[in-house]
This record gives sequence, structure tokens and C-alpha cells, in this order.
Amino acid sequence: MRTAEPAEAGGRRRMARADRERQMLQVAEQVFADRGYQAASMEEIAERVGVSKPMLYAYFGSKDGLLLACIRRSRAELREVTTAAIVQGGGPREVLHRGLVAHFRFSDARTRALAMLRAEAALVGQAAAEVEEIRNQQAELIARSTASFAPGLDPLLLDAYAQLLVGATERVSLWRERHPDVSPEAAADLIVTVVWHGLAALLPVPASSPPDAGPAEPRSAG
Repeated sequence: MRTAEPAEAGGRRRMARADRERQMLQVAEQVFADRGYQAASMEEIAERVGVSKPMLYAYFGSKDGLLLACIRRSRAELREVTTAAIVQGGGPREVLHRGLVAHFRFSDARTRALAMLRAEAALVGQAAAEVEEIRNQQAELIARSTASFAPGLDPLLLDAYAQLLVGATERVSLWRERHPDVSPEAAADLIVTVVWHGLAALLPVPASSPPDAGPAEPRSAG
């Protein structure tokens, strides 16, 4: 059962702790994206949320703690959307493509915030470790999904393949920031086209799996 906070100054309605924390993170992510981590202030974030600065510190401890909470929130949400995409079933190529589309759609929805997190990770040591955890999380999902199609495959090879795919996805995400007309589906097509020959050689691909159609032409987002 969720607990509500005491009534706030100014007659504002009470809000359940989980809802208040979600609101704080949403606002903090926006302020960090607008100002950059170093220039952002806890006072501004608290003011935008409509709470006192001490309350913000009570939730997250420090500005570093708030940044880390923002990264962890993004990690959890990315895991949720990509997991939901790959558990729908289908052949390995279809599952791979669907997972990539989910990743790129998530990136589109959070472009400015994710760009900020990448930049600030270099400035805040633990943030860099948290961003790396996002990469490892996605690699684990890829490896586990791939293993379901080839359970006898060497785990080391699976991990290497998954890390390679995560790196490619991250670079294509950055590339799409300079080419916003490339849709999530088109970006997924490009990666699948590049990696499919190598992956198909490792998997017992069903005859019904769609053949490789050659390099895809990037489609506009519209």
C-alpha cells in the first residue's frame, strides 16, 4: 500500500511517495537536459516540482544521487520496453528487429535526456558505471534471447555477439541524432542487414525465416 506525504505548504494536495518520486525524476531529467548537470540546481528542480529543497534532498541525498536515480529510471524503462518487444515470439530475425525498433523508439522519446546522461557520465564517476550497466543489461537481454534459439551455443560467443550488437545500436542511435529523418524501423533494418549473415551462421534458423533482402534503404520517420 502506497503511503501519502504530509500536506504541503500552500495547500497543495498530498501525493503518494512513489508518484512524487516519479514527478521529481521527470522534472530533474528535464532540468538536467536544459541546463546540463553542472549548471542545474536542486533549488530550481524543487521549485519546478513544487516541493521544498530539503524534501528533494530527503529523497535522493544529493544532486549526484538524483542524477543516478534518473539513469536508473531510464535503465528500468528501457529494459521494460525491450523485454516486452522480444517476448512476443517469432523467429530470431523478427525478434532481433522488434527489439531494435523498441530501443530506437525509446531513444526517440528521451533523446535530449539520454544525450545529457551520456555527456554527464564522463563528469560524475558513478554515473559512468550506471551507464555501463545499461549496456550490460541490454547485452544480457540479447544474449538470453539468442540462446533461446541456440541453447548449445558457447556463452562466451553469445556475450561477444551481444556486446557487439549493443555497441552498434549505440552508435546508430548517435548517428540518428544527426539524421532524425531515419525512422526506428529503418535503423533496425540497417543493423539487422549488417549482422544477420554472421548470426544466421550460428543459429539453426527455420526455413520459414525471411531471407536477407540486402542493404535496406533508410526510411524517413514520417
